Amino acid sequence: MNTNQLAQGYLRKCTDRLAALEVLVSREAWSDVVRESQEIVELALKGVLRSIGVDPPKWHDVGSLLREHAEKLPTLADGEIRYLAAASKSLRKEREYSFYGDVDFVPTEEYDANDGEKAAEQARRATDALRSVLTR
Repeated sequence: MNTNQLAQGYLRKCTDRLAALEVLVSREAWSDVVRESQEIVELALKGVLRSIGVDPPKWHDVGSLLREHAEKLPTLADGEIRYLAAASKSLRKEREYSFYGDVDFVPTEEYDANDGEKAAEQARRATDALRSVLTR
């Protein structure tokens, strides 16, 4: 198996997870939409990095690495790379809260349609970015 095959596998996983994400959106499970979107963005960006020969680290926010290697990604506009890096950073901050909450933060009460739709759009764009670098 090579890194491109692994990145292709990530694209399949992202696509499958986007289908599951639509179920969560239809159920208005906004905290779960945010959490699943974070995982999709993480996986997609790690796939982008793998597609250019960068072995991604085991941490959740790899947006800074995407920006660092932007010159190797001619199919992605600079603005899109900045958007994806910001999405990665933003969703990373929500990762634990959206799933576990805290004593003063109940995820099912704190997240709303705006949060969920924004996160879902970030997941879609990250998956589209991975698709575009793999079909170049």
